[in-house]
Amino acid sequence: MNLKTARQADLIACHFCDTLNQVPNIDETANAKQEYYCSCCQSEIHSRIPNSLSTTWALLISAIILYIPANTLPIMTVVMWGDGQPDTIMSGVFHLLDSGMWPLALLIFVASIFIPVLKLIILTGLLLSVYFKTHWKPRDRTVLYRITEFVGRWSMVDIFVIGILVSLVQFGNTASVSAGIGALSFAAVVILTMFAAHSFDPRLIWDVIDDERLVQHQFQQVNKT
Repeated sequence: MNLKTARQADLIACHFCDTLNQVPNIDETANAKQEYYCSCCQSEIHSRIPNSLSTTWALLISAIILYIPANTLPIMTVVMWGDGQPDTIMSGVFHLLDSGMWPLALLIFVASIFIPVLKLIILTGLLLSVYFKTHWKPRDRTVLYRITEFVGRWSMVDIFVIGILVSLVQFGNTASVSAGIGALSFAAVVILTMFAAHSFDPRLIWDVIDDERLVQHQFQQVNKT
């Protein structure tokens, strides 16, 4: 069975309403900008996200740079009866463990350390695989991207905890909670990785395989003639 991809069949799915649109002669290499609009919601549609790789690389590199101060600078300072010290994410996890609150410590570690690092590694691997045009398990890479895009938004647990504590702790001079510069850096990392995952086009993973199949098909046709 000779199957065609959506791009080969000149079809584009709308990013907003998911309507499948028939457009004439999709040419991603054309010098002139080709503008197509959804027949249902009239939003601009693209066969591939424009400048997907360069945009994702820029956002990802920025997130990696900001991840360093997010983990080395204080994320929160809790002062109780005049005694307190700034805490980074890891020091906060250790303090929770010392206090016997290991479920909360595990939640903070997974959401604020494990998931962001894993997301940065996966996005870097996906970008490199597309750049070097690898054929390694495209279906598995697509699943990894979907999981990364879904779980990335839940990395804001630390920021939520800080916001709740700052709003709840209202004891005047008895206790105070203040957010540190690390919290701002960490929030920026989460937002940048979310935008990076959104700007990456997973269809690029399959384009290498589709292009190779097209070349092989054309080669076979030439040999037949």
